[in-house]
Amino acid sequence: MPVTRAPATSEPAGRPNAAAPLPRPPTPPRLPLWPLAAMFGLVPVWWLTGAFYLGWPLLGALLFALLVIRGRVPLPPAAGIWLLFLAVVVVSATQLQSPASVLTFALRLAFYLTALVVGVYVYAVARERADLVAVLVPLCAFWFALVALGWLGVLAPRFALTTPVEVLLPGGVARTPFIHDMVHLSTAEYSERSLNPIYRPAAPFAYTNNYGSAYAMTLPCVVAFTMLRRRGALRWALLASLPLSLVPAFLTLNRAMFLSIGAGLAVLGVRAALRGNVRVAASIVGVVVIGGIATLFIPIAELIGNRVEASDTNTDRLSLYVEVIRRVKESPWLGYGAPVNVDTVTAQAPIGTQGQLWMVLFSHGVPALLCFLAWFLAAALICARATSAAGQWLSVVPVICLVQIPFYGMANQNLAVAFFAVAFSMALTERETAVRFRRPRPVAAEAAPA
Repeated sequence: MPVTRAPATSEPAGRPNAAAPLPRPPTPPRLPLWPLAAMFGLVPVWWLTGAFYLGWPLLGALLFALLVIRGRVPLPPAAGIWLLFLAVVVVSATQLQSPASVLTFALRLAFYLTALVVGVYVYAVARERADLVAVLVPLCAFWFALVALGWLGVLAPRFALTTPVEVLLPGGVARTPFIHDMVHLSTAEYSERSLNPIYRPAAPFAYTNNYGSAYAMTLPCVVAFTMLRRRGALRWALLASLPLSLVPAFLTLNRAMFLSIGAGLAVLGVRAALRGNVRVAASIVGVVVIGGIATLFIPIAELIGNRVEASDTNTDRLSLYVEVIRRVKESPWLGYGAPVNVDTVTAQAPIGTQGQLWMVLFSHGVPALLCFLAWFLAAALICARATSAAGQWLSVVPVICLVQIPFYGMANQNLAVAFFAVAFSMALTERETAVRFRRPRPVAAEAAPA
């Protein structure tokens, strides 16, 4: 009887198996948290040395180097919009009118780049860690620095110091007003034009408006952390710091700070009502009650009224805005590269300052402004998908930024703070969505015995 050979079920020895699965690429190393802690947690150190402004992009460069070494880094949603904005900003450098403006242009561009790097780093770290809440700790440390240095501005408003960075800089550079404000240490701003002149806390920033902007951005992050981490010393320290923070924050007299926080709470309240989230609604009431109690001891309305009545702040700003609109018609696509000093306005500040909207419009043109605003709008829509109470608090950070953009400059550390909060919110929202739509895997039935 002829014998039929059965077909081979495996390749003969010595022959490669074409069907064998390819080895998976090695898992990239996990990004560390210490660079974020150094950047955001050591703010008092950077401030005392005078390196808070000029050293910030160097810390961003450290994050970028770690991202390059790591490789295979996911970009957060809407990152392409910001990359397009950066491209337009770089091209607008062709419009710079003097060599002296190159330094300030480079520094602002460095802040724009650093913000993106921080966002990418936070997004990647948050996605790969099981304990996502730990990623928010550096921003909480930044909050403590705001509160502590804000109180220093209240208790020692006249304190000033020549910093090591100021000494090391060339004399001509250090005496430039724009650079001097960054490297010369002071705790508060003082305006003699007010009816009741007071020192307005500013540290660690050069200007009190930057302090108010950072406070409004960071407040939702602190509340979110206390909701994500239900126990521990850090949570209770943050809760205790909330009422303490109101004194330096209120004494900044920043109207746009109050307006942006109010807009954020209003959006948060509407969303909580529509979704029936009692926990979010209760937290809003708690924040409002604490703020209301503070007004019993700090006559904030009277102080702001006195400042407005005795100053030309509104007139000065309006004259700058009108001049920006007039001049941008002559160079709408790329702007002028940087703000410029002129004698045609009542304000002493250069054209293209007193608000990030006007700075981007004047310095880089209409397309750059559209990209800038589009990123924050996209971030607000993406973060609004959050379902948890903490996620909903974080989702109002882009809303707060959008309210501040016409009034406050953001070509500073605050842009990195905004990107930190938004990137974390995006990662948290993605995790919530994955959990919500996760389905149990079907269990294969065992074969019945023959």
